[in-house]
Amino acid sequence: MGSTGLLFLFLLMSLLQLFHPQLVLVSGDYDLIQKTCRSTKYYDLCISSLKSDPNSPNADTKGLAMIMVGIGEANATAISSYLSSQLVGSANDSSMKKILKECVNRYNYSSDALQASLQALTMEAYDYAYVHVIAAADYPNACRNSFKRCPRLPYPPELGPREDVLKHLCDVVLGIIDLLDW
Repeated sequence: MGSTGLLFLFLLMSLLQLFHPQLVLVSGDYDLIQKTCRSTKYYDLCISSLKSDPNSPNADTKGLAMIMVGIGEANATAISSYLSSQLVGSANDSSMKKILKECVNRYNYSSDALQASLQALTMEAYDYAYVHVIAAADYPNACRNSFKRCPRLPYPPELGPREDVLKHLCDVVLGIIDLLDW
């Protein structure tokens, strides 16, 4: 192939990267993502979450764990925001308002715990990262228990699936942390 052919090939590859950046995912990087996700409890959630982040193809295992922690943290924050929006509709019910405030706090604690796990991952303190992720997954239980203490108030059906996603994201993070050298 002459220099003109190489130049054409280079230009073609550059244009493909410019217009279709998702094509840049090299099989080695995708293999790492698949291998990493196979070690988790929720393979499909892991794959779809990591594919949604443009930094995943370039990340090592620790980086993939950090990306998943960020996704979990965003999820916990979104649930807290959702619950805060529900407070407006419960202005006349002081018990519901109290429980919702408690739930908002619990999901904020979950987000804080995930932030702490991110810091621990950065310092390669994997045991601490693991403990923080376990705590983040457990905070939603305190919210659910608040509703159990007040039987006249049903647990909001919209909250259950959101809670499950956060717990599953945490399980994925734990599976990835297990792969890291302690």
